[in-house]
Amino acid sequence: MKIVNKIFLLAGLAFSSLCFQSCEDFLDKEYDSSISEDKVFSNSQLTKQFLTNIYTALPDGYAGFNDTQFTGAFRDCMTDNATSFWGLHFFNKINTNGYTSQDHPLLGFWNTNFTGIRKCNQFLAYSREGVISNDEVAGDDNKLYRRYRAEAILMRALFHFELVAYFGDAPILVDRNAAGNMNPLDTDYGIILSMDNQPQMNLYRTNAAEVLEWIAQQCDYVKDIIPFRYSSEGNWGRVNGASAYALKSRALLYRASTLHNPSGDKTQWAKAAQAAKDFIDKNQTQTNPFELFPDYGECFYGTPYKNDEIILSRSIWNTNAVDKNLLPESFSGCSGRTNPTQNFVDCFEMANGKFIDETGSGYKEQDPYSNRDPRLSATIFHHGSVWGRADKNEEHAIDVHFNSATDKGSDYRGSMGGTYTGYYLKKHVNPSICFAENTTAAHAWIIYRYAEILLNYAEAKVEADGTVTQEALDAVNQVRSRAGMPEYTTSNITSIDAFRKRIRNERRVELSFEDHRYFDMRRWKLFGDGGAYSDNTDAPRYEQHVNIYGVEVKVSGTKTRYTYATNINLSGRELVAPKNYFFPIPFNELKKAPNLGQNQGW
Repeated sequence: MKIVNKIFLLAGLAFSSLCFQSCEDFLDKEYDSSISEDKVFSNSQLTKQFLTNIYTALPDGYAGFNDTQFTGAFRDCMTDNATSFWGLHFFNKINTNGYTSQDHPLLGFWNTNFTGIRKCNQFLAYSREGVISNDEVAGDDNKLYRRYRAEAILMRALFHFELVAYFGDAPILVDRNAAGNMNPLDTDYGIILSMDNQPQMNLYRTNAAEVLEWIAQQCDYVKDIIPFRYSSEGNWGRVNGASAYALKSRALLYRASTLHNPSGDKTQWAKAAQAAKDFIDKNQTQTNPFELFPDYGECFYGTPYKNDEIILSRSIWNTNAVDKNLLPESFSGCSGRTNPTQNFVDCFEMANGKFIDETGSGYKEQDPYSNRDPRLSATIFHHGSVWGRADKNEEHAIDVHFNSATDKGSDYRGSMGGTYTGYYLKKHVNPSICFAENTTAAHAWIIYRYAEILLNYAEAKVEADGTVTQEALDAVNQVRSRAGMPEYTTSNITSIDAFRKRIRNERRVELSFEDHRYFDMRRWKLFGDGGAYSDNTDAPRYEQHVNIYGVEVKVSGTKTRYTYATNINLSGRELVAPKNYFFPIPFNELKKAPNLGQNQGW
């Protein structure tokens, strides 16, 4: 039977991922899926290609930028961090609760992850020792066959995590009846299900909390089998042992959070804290440890494989599609359709560490961008921001003012792009690109980086201990110190509630536009337990999640006037609990396998 004809559970073969151009020294994911299993797994090169092809299903926040019509913006546009200028973008209708399980446009995540799981199970079932050497050798390739199996097990766990993150309860797709609790490295199991076998396909989903615990267990099996960090640059882009520690940290953080831990069981938080601490401790023993990249902004556009903060990322994509989708139309070929909100801009502290609404912050509404957290200028283009290559005559100040239809800035709005909020996204934009010459630069979507581990630890530690501890402060302060922000201390953070607010805000700032905010809002259950969520309009804008705010800029001579408001283009978001905590199970899949059950509200 041809591999391409095998169907695993409900998964199709369509991917939402981009077709990446990998550097020649890194992973080559090209694979001929028409070759028979016998030929593939009796040939060492084809077996390796099969494994590396699985990497095409890894999470990919840049995936949408090849489709400017429907997905050419960041997924933070589904949160209070941003909105999309382009009316056809799927995120806008998601925000207004305008889809059903029959037409929801982002359910491809279901198929992508099932496809990845299917391929992992195929590899585990059919790969052979002897075809791939399992000899003890120096370097990365020690016991290579065992390492390859560990990679497949880890990616399978990662794909299960993505299912839980988007869809909640999920089937655990391994043959646990046959294998029991055996270490998957020690057995050849992996279920390959056929569409022709309806009873076999019609699985019940496992509770999300249990799936997250299973994911952590899978990470434990392999985290010390795969090199913590590869010594050869040629293995850059592969899952490493550090990825297993990082996935366990994230999975147990989600497991401990309110969405999956409604009773607030502190033992779950203690497990999450320990998982993050295990990463930190293991990392400290390495001769080449992961560490925070010195420059926060460059972390997202510099040469990826030279960045010691990146634990795991997608392959390098040499492109300017990301940049063109972010910068305003005044730059040749750009459309600027990801519009950060005023809600998000307001969450950046002042340089003295105070929120803008705190007494003594020094914030001035008519000088709003001065003396702020340096990450604001690294993340946001605002009125007056200077960008573009001066040596190519592209440098100019961003101008979003609007006095009238005949007196407006070049970066306000155009026919194909513009801003509804007064802001554009700077994070991820590479300053080396010349748009007039259509040059490209390396982009690599970061899946795990060291700053997240530190913030995971800080959050879990404070929740586990029920008090502000120096260990938690030290972790978050490492992230703040890199950004040039003052440290939190027991004298300026006096309660667990105050520290919880600061840690959550730190995640929002530090991890923005990296596909964290959507899940953080849900695992914290910010929408409550039932019914439609509505904002307290007396609360600061950065604490409002439904009402979306922007800035309106008017210019008179040398004077600039800023007005902060909602407008007709910033329609409020609709958040309904419990419906909006998860995506729906695709309607067509439920018809085939009704035992899956639908998520509540869909």
